[in-house]
Amino acid sequence: MAQNRTVDLLVGAFDLNQRRKFELKNAEGKKVVDLFFKPITRADRKKAQSLSGTEEALDISTQMLCQMAELEDGSKAFAPADAPKLQRQLPETILNEIELFLFGVGEDTDMEEAKND
Repeated sequence: MAQNRTVDLLVGAFDLNQRRKFELKNAEGKKVVDLFFKPITRADRKKAQSLSGTEEALDISTQMLCQMAELEDGSKAFAPADAPKLQRQLPETILNEIELFLFGVGEDTDMEEAKND
């Protein structure tokens, strides 16, 4: 009787196709767009770091956003080349909010708790 390898048990235990939805609203509270995110893998992180061409965390996280964000139909919400425009022309608080959601920060805790950790 063949026994499953540990790596196969781990990989089989997680569904990388499940998506989480982020509803982006403007200052008046009106929905702008829904963004969808699949779980991030180490390969995704390495690709974003390579595409950003830097070790700067803010550049890598925005590149990760461009790489991972999808629209409801599964198409990419951004192109890799959109990262500089997002950084220049979107309020940092909004970009931070989206990226924190992407990385799963604050889902189980609020921001004040995260700052204290």
